[in-house]
Amino acid sequence: MTQLPSRVPSPSREDIRELSERYHLDLDEAEVDAYRDLVDSRLGGLERLEALREPREGIEYTDRDPGYRPVEDEDPHNAVVRRCRVDGADDGPLSGYTVGVKDNVSVANVPMACGTRVLDGYVPDADAFVVEQLLDAGATVTAKTNMDEMAVSGTGELGLYGPVLNPHSDDHLAGGSSGGSAVAVVTGDVDVAIGTDQAGSVRVPSAWCGCVGLKPTHGLVSYRGVAPLGHSFDHVGPMARTVADTARTLDAIVGEDPLDPRQVEREPGAYLPAASGPSVDDLTVGVLDEGFGSDFADPRVEENVLAAVDALAAAGADRTRVSVPYHDDGLPIALAIQLEDIVAMWESEGTGRFVEGYADTHFAKTFAKARRASANEFAPTVKQVFVLGGYLRDHLQGRYHSIATNLRRDLRAAYDEALEDVDVLAMPTTPMTAFERTTVDSDPELVDRAQGKTGRGRNTMPFNMTGHPAVSVPCGAADGLPVGLMLVGRPFEEETVLRGAAAVEELVESPPEPSTDA
Repeated sequence: MTQLPSRVPSPSREDIRELSERYHLDLDEAEVDAYRDLVDSRLGGLERLEALREPREGIEYTDRDPGYRPVEDEDPHNAVVRRCRVDGADDGPLSGYTVGVKDNVSVANVPMACGTRVLDGYVPDADAFVVEQLLDAGATVTAKTNMDEMAVSGTGELGLYGPVLNPHSDDHLAGGSSGGSAVAVVTGDVDVAIGTDQAGSVRVPSAWCGCVGLKPTHGLVSYRGVAPLGHSFDHVGPMARTVADTARTLDAIVGEDPLDPRQVEREPGAYLPAASGPSVDDLTVGVLDEGFGSDFADPRVEENVLAAVDALAAAGADRTRVSVPYHDDGLPIALAIQLEDIVAMWESEGTGRFVEGYADTHFAKTFAKARRASANEFAPTVKQVFVLGGYLRDHLQGRYHSIATNLRRDLRAAYDEALEDVDVLAMPTTPMTAFERTTVDSDPELVDRAQGKTGRGRNTMPFNMTGHPAVSVPCGAADGLPVGLMLVGRPFEEETVLRGAAAVEELVESPPEPSTDA
């Protein structure tokens, strides 16, 4: 048998047997040898790929200061995992603005762990597209912000650097997975921040911490350079203390990126003007019946949200009730799709399959080695996704993923139909205020407790499946903890949801000021 070059190892007979079992093939010993020779003969040509020059996006910023891990006194709420300073252009719409970037968004030469010990020490060699856009707009990146491990939990409590504390109460959590971004904004640590949102991870911490958070229409903002979970529901979006700064940041990060398979060709909107001095005389607000009254609902949250809608109506907006029964099924549809897609994404080393675009081979190589060598270091929340997603795919043959994929179209159509008669759908961002912080001593305890901390994504997750733009805006408080109103609009009509959110901001009393220490 001809030996392959050292970089493409020849398969062993045991390798072929394992593959045979995985794919339910019944190979006898002679066939094992035959297929081993066949595989071996086909692999040799792949060595040529190592000699080809791989096209790379961005520039290697090796001269950047990688920053430092802040001490507790600098960051009492544990919002920031790394202080840094990456200066942008001398002039631009974000000139003078400091930005916090979630720690799963690549900033070249600044370490990025995605909240997990498994990736601790990884350093990206190029900026994410949104970071390029921010720097071109004149912003200065001054912080990488804390997050839930691998962005698969929404409480803000479990990551490499510890829990993110709510800025209004050290007994409560910030929410996640973009909790550090929300807290850094609310405390004034940064002017604006970038978060990611696959199930509500921008909107949930925005609601619980008292800032504005926007999940743009799927495909409006490039996700290239951000650690992905699923091409069909990955979103990256801005967070800020005001709707105007949220819109200003969206203006900066929207841009054409042909290397992101999620992107949809679309002319960018005029987002900042929509958030400046808005009139709601021609705005029709549909209060979504199914967004209220769930088993998780806190009546005080719902009262605040309805009072905010009343304020819009008093200012001239039309208010009506809307029913979308499919909304109640959005959560199981989302879970069935996300669990299998996330496992598939991780098995492909964070690059995905069946799409074109740019593959971050630097991240993929690191992740591939790290997860094989240190998988047991993952948090229970991440292990749970591996186990549950793998079980659904392998033992239930992906049946529920297939069913959910078909139902997803009906879910999207149901919202689209409702939005033919109203401009925005209104509901609580989360049915409850921030979860209390508790202490956990063991992994099993954490799994049990995580199963009880449910319901926060009931209203947010469906719109990750359908891709509609959704913004969370503060609309009051309950027992000193902020409450968020979520407005959902038609695809690529961010101007409308921002206009509604700006009106709420103007009409409703601001949330309480955050505590000064934790």
